[in-house]
Amino acid sequence: MSTTAESGAQTPAPAQNPAADRKAERAQKRAERYESLTIAGILLLIIVVFSVLAPSGSFLSLDNLRNVALDASTMLILAAGMTFLLIAAGLDLSIGAIVVFTAVVAAKVMAALAGDVTIDVAQLNHPHLFLALLLGIGASLLVGLGWGLVNGLLAVRAKIPAFIATLATAGVILGLAQVWTGGLNVQGAPIQLQEFFGLGSLFGVIPWPVVVAIVVTGILWVILGWTRFGLRTYAIGANPDSAARAGINVGRHLLILYVLMGVLAAIVGVIDLARFNTASVSGHTEDALAAISAVVIGGTSLFGGRGRMSGTVIGALIPAVLLNGFVIMAIDPFWQNVAVGLVLLGAVYVDQLRRRRAQQG
Repeated sequence: MSTTAESGAQTPAPAQNPAADRKAERAQKRAERYESLTIAGILLLIIVVFSVLAPSGSFLSLDNLRNVALDASTMLILAAGMTFLLIAAGLDLSIGAIVVFTAVVAAKVMAALAGDVTIDVAQLNHPHLFLALLLGIGASLLVGLGWGLVNGLLAVRAKIPAFIATLATAGVILGLAQVWTGGLNVQGAPIQLQEFFGLGSLFGVIPWPVVVAIVVTGILWVILGWTRFGLRTYAIGANPDSAARAGINVGRHLLILYVLMGVLAAIVGVIDLARFNTASVSGHTEDALAAISAVVIGGTSLFGGRGRMSGTVIGALIPAVLLNGFVIMAIDPFWQNVAVGLVLLGAVYVDQLRRRRAQQG
């Protein structure tokens, strides 16, 4: 494996011809750079088209760009975690259900502890307010961790295929949330959470949910590209048997990735509650597929061993930009699904071609 994991290069077999090996590695890096430029070019083309066709000063305005970043923030967090899982040849289809369940947990805990404080935004020093927010967020993160651990134990320890295991837990988690709430959205979280975080911004410019998404994605980017944990993630996805023989605890590593995915889904659940001051039990049903689409569009292989966080960032922005542009131009927003589906098909087809060339070479 190359020393920089962000390149997504797989661990090469022992070289019989060092010169040929170096040539192949250079060719692979050129192909990856070309792919990155292609994905970035698609996003740039979409931006240019909407900038030209949309009413003057609407699409590229600061307020609209802030809206695009805000809409993409939660998907970027989920996609960043999914990047790790797909590189390691894992999968999690339950993240949307975990988002719903953890948002419900946060809302109910906050409502139970805050009481009448939710009515008055000015009561920032109320003795129960900080405790309600802290315990609500903490409970949400712990529950997300727990559901991630359940997914990991089923997929890693019980050796149930990840597709089946997480599809089943998605139904269980969402069903429990609906039973708990009676199928109704949950309100009652302190309004301060929305006023000062969900609708607030850093320096009056960058919304706090976007700040959280940047920080989380940045940390995961560094971990994936420049740490031993990231290198091991690539090695497991490329060849789990070889990774095990090299001394990597494959089961424990994958378990950590599923737990990480659960925690990230909980963070999204809290952000969603903060933005809308309501825990919705009917939303987020497409989050898993949307996150997988963003990651695959960004160049991560569905078969493991290859991917990069830079591509994921672009892949998460493309749907947000499309939806925003369609709304501004009064085009049916459902066309976003068509456009993203076509881009996704193209990305998977390119990945298949690359795998065939690698096998033939």
